[in-house]
Amino acid sequence: MAPVRHPDAPAPGELLGAHYEYCFGCGGGQPHGLHLEARAGEGVSLTAEFTVAPAHQGAPGLAHGGVLTTALDETLGSLNWLLRVIAVTGRLETDFVRPVPVDTVLFLQAEVTAVSGRKIYSRATGRIGGPDGPVAVRAEALFIEVKVDHFIDNGRPEEIQAAMADPDQVRRARAFEVNP
Repeated sequence: MAPVRHPDAPAPGELLGAHYEYCFGCGGGQPHGLHLEARAGEGVSLTAEFTVAPAHQGAPGLAHGGVLTTALDETLGSLNWLLRVIAVTGRLETDFVRPVPVDTVLFLQAEVTAVSGRKIYSRATGRIGGPDGPVAVRAEALFIEVKVDHFIDNGRPEEIQAAMADPDQVRRARAFEVNP
């Protein structure tokens, strides 16, 4: 089925913000994290950016492939906020097209392509320098919708309790929008 944007989803252009302060992908509490910033797009799409820092390199002067995959996973996972569902990564296939140098801004575009029951299919492209830059990475993913119990039953109790105690309902719900 074609994906349907939830009526309460953030408006196009709106910054989604971090789902959890200590998330390596988007959280500000991770000194060497990606600090990825995503914005809602039209339909069930979004754009995101992050700057490849020296702490993100694998080969000298180049982004580590795992870091690039993390950026894609974070971007694709953020799409679920537009559907207003909690989902986890079931499968993520990444294609590395060209090296990404340190200090490069990676511009990511992602969209949900289909929804079937609890399965959410999506894809993303990462371009060097901006939306018209050369393609560096691509990914296709399958996310599986889960209940919050998935995290409560499997997460470390201290972090789960702290997230559940947050009085802000939106931040509390978004904390469990994780891609384990």
